[in-house]
Amino acid sequence: MTKRTHQAMTVDVEDYFHVSAFEQNISRQDWQKLPLRVEHNTYRLLELFEQYNARATFFTLGWVAEQCPQLIKDIVAQGHELASHGYDHQRAIMMTREQFKQDVAKSKDLLEQASGEQILGYRAPSFSIGEQNVWAYDVLAELGFEYSSSTYPIEHDLYGVPHWPRFKFRRDEGIVEIPVPTIRKNGSNIGIGGGGYFRLYPYSFSKRRIDKYLSQESAPYSFYFHPWEIDPEQPRIGGASLRSKVRHYINLSRMEGKIVKLLNDYQWSTMRAVYLEG
Repeated sequence: MTKRTHQAMTVDVEDYFHVSAFEQNISRQDWQKLPLRVEHNTYRLLELFEQYNARATFFTLGWVAEQCPQLIKDIVAQGHELASHGYDHQRAIMMTREQFKQDVAKSKDLLEQASGEQILGYRAPSFSIGEQNVWAYDVLAELGFEYSSSTYPIEHDLYGVPHWPRFKFRRDEGIVEIPVPTIRKNGSNIGIGGGGYFRLYPYSFSKRRIDKYLSQESAPYSFYFHPWEIDPEQPRIGGASLRSKVRHYINLSRMEGKIVKLLNDYQWSTMRAVYLEG
């Protein structure tokens, strides 16, 4: 099979207890008491990427860099791009401008100290930049970032700016925003960039949507997922809503196999290489 080019693989490096869906059930003060699984899972992804000659952008929490500094060094040493996912997965929409600046600056500093590399990319937890906090782009520019991938132009109960651009665009602040990919269906945007829907649907269905995007659009494609999504043995979180549990746990046992198929069917590189240097 001939592999297509111009695809960016991205990994949001956070653990199972960091996710927004469980933020009402797990206190940040208790994170240190929980089994840490992000390091092992991310190393497994590094093995897979090496096996299939794939490169990726790892949007990584500063908190993870504190706990796993060698992992950060190894991500960069294996030729991947390191980028910021904020410090402790606080959604941007829940912070003031000054809190956001402190959070992102702390994350950037920790990642740069651990890696020895300049951090130029940022992704807000839960794609939480929108019309209510566009000042976030001013902050990113002040802190020396070049690009963000913090918007998902779909309707969703936790995030989404459906009327914002579907493709890469440069904002007045100087930051290049790279939205998660969508296709158009019945006048609406349908998300095809990864996450829970990719786990839910059969691989063949997701692949048809990706191929449709690649055949109809002149823009690159990017995919995102998390290390905890290949970890069916992770501890279960009590007290969460049924919706949150279904979203988080569905088809975890099948995810690694689906990722392998993606790596086999397409050629993957980093966000910088695909969107800024390509």
